[in-house]
Amino acid sequence: QVQLVESGGGLVQPGGSLRLSCAASRSIGSILTMGWYRQPPGKQRELAATITSDGRTTYADSVKGRFTISGDTTNNTVYLQMNSLKPEDTAVYLCARKGLGDAIIASSYDYWGQGTQVTVSS
Repeated sequence: QVQLVESGGGLVQPGGSLRLSCAASRSIGSILTMGWYRQPPGKQRELAATITSDGRTTYADSVKGRFTISGDTTNNTVYLQMNSLKPEDTAVYLCARKGLGDAIIASSYDYWGQGTQVTVSS
């Protein structure tokens, strides 16, 4: 079992940056894959990025080149650095631990944080 707590969201202007944090209650080094999802208003949850315990990362095409996912095993935290933010990045961002199944499928993730709101607007 693991508890996940996100932080770092807020209101930012287009072109700005934010860094989201996801603090885990247990060692992230023992977790095979962590993911950052986002849920825009009125839309389905979508995968933004994943990171494996050996540091391999994947990104959705919509965020590739702008977002960076990373993990710090010294404080059991997964980060999402978001640069060049756009209004369409507005969403609730959630981190999650992958259980069994394909990493691109939300139902494969068995533990979720409560989410943090990111709003990109001028």
